[in-house]
Amino acid sequence: MKFFWKILVSLLVGAACVWLTLRMIDLPATLTAIRQTTFSAVAVYLVTLAATHYFRATRWKYLLRPLGVSLPPARLLAASSVGFMGILLLPVRLGEFIRPYYVVRTGQSRMSAVLGTVAVERIVDGLVISILFFGCYLAADANTYEAPLRLAAWVSLCGFVGLTVFLTLALTWPDATVRTVLRFTLLAHLAPSLGARIADKLRALIEGFKVLHEPRDLLPFLAETILYWGSNGLGMWLLARGMGLDISLPAAYAAMAFTGVLISLPNSPGLVGQFEAGVILALRAYLPAEVLKSSGAAYAIALHGIQIVWYLSMGLLALLFVGGRATSLRQVVIESNRAAVEGGSGGQ
Repeated sequence: MKFFWKILVSLLVGAACVWLTLRMIDLPATLTAIRQTTFSAVAVYLVTLAATHYFRATRWKYLLRPLGVSLPPARLLAASSVGFMGILLLPVRLGEFIRPYYVVRTGQSRMSAVLGTVAVERIVDGLVISILFFGCYLAADANTYEAPLRLAAWVSLCGFVGLTVFLTLALTWPDATVRTVLRFTLLAHLAPSLGARIADKLRALIEGFKVLHEPRDLLPFLAETILYWGSNGLGMWLLARGMGLDISLPAAYAAMAFTGVLISLPNSPGLVGQFEAGVILALRAYLPAEVLKSSGAAYAIALHGIQIVWYLSMGLLALLFVGGRATSLRQVVIESNRAAVEGGSGGQ
């Protein structure tokens, strides 16, 4: 039932975003603009997308290293590629467990600890794009951002700052943090055995935060994170220019950041509707309504479509390399979610 409700929520989010997107665009004019997209514009974007993919994948090694985990570069890239495909295509972020699952299969760490590194990654990413979006909002002319966008800028920043504070507290007082969580959830009194298991998993999760104590790992991770988001926004700007959409570089980064915040919510399958709505809503601050209804909408759809094809292609190719006993995406998702529930050390 819990899984059913998650799927239902993701489908409702997707349906609402598709409905909202269709209301904001002129569909015939949008389809015409998509057909006019040139191969050269797509090719240039693919170059930046390859760089984005590389930095997004390889930076994870700096989070794994404090746990004593070491993967060959090719295997790290392949495991990450399958994970990115799962995150993009599957609802409610069911693909988040895929990368940790491939690490756990090597027997080098517990699932809970590796999930801690993913939590750090998500929080740092969220903080980066929230600060970026908030900076674009502050740099824009007065009244450029509509009230919903202004609210989103503040809420996202406050939310991820709050998570950063939690990270700090968990690192400084891990046992006290675990006790506080159990106290507020009442698990220690209502279900002591379940509370003990959750406390064990929380301690292992906090262990994954070790990188924040290691400057030699934290600094290169942050550097590659900046390169990841930098190449991502640059590619979005180059594709927009290649499609004849006259937007500034800050507008491209604002669209990237707001879309990143939006898709961090319960996501629809393939981010359909959610991704397009994020790009279009952000660009309303920078483009005339008539342009946004046609060329702007075409840009959002083309951007999303290219990313789906890229991550699907890279993920399927990588699956052949790291498949092992799980040779299909379905099997990987089932086994990775089972490992996440068990939270154990796994193994070959």
